[in-house]
Amino acid sequence: MKESEIVIAVFPQSNGTLKRRPALILREMPPFRDFLICGISTQLRQQVKGFDEIISEADEDFAASGLDFDSLIRLGFLLVVPRNEIIGSIGEISAERHQRLLKNLSDYLMKSS
Repeated sequence: MKESEIVIAVFPQSNGTLKRRPALILREMPPFRDFLICGISTQLRQQVKGFDEIISEADEDFAASGLDFDSLIRLGFLLVVPRNEIIGSIGEISAERHQRLLKNLSDYLMKSS
């Protein structure tokens, strides 16, 4: 597995349950090669403009993503998981979209309070 892949991972939910859901591998993390992932949702209304990103059937990289529906890549829904907890890969996004998402996250983290 590699950065920019869309995978299936188990995420904790607000009610304490665990749910399998698609996620994007943002970065491989040192020192144990765990993955920083962000959740992907079909709840497009949750989008934070200028931060999250919608991937839709009209996008060039949608078919390669492995997603079934227009979806929201949620940069605010982050998790670090060991690679052995990734259930499998379903596709990937374009390198351009991956870089744009990393920039959005980096810009947000670098903002002064």
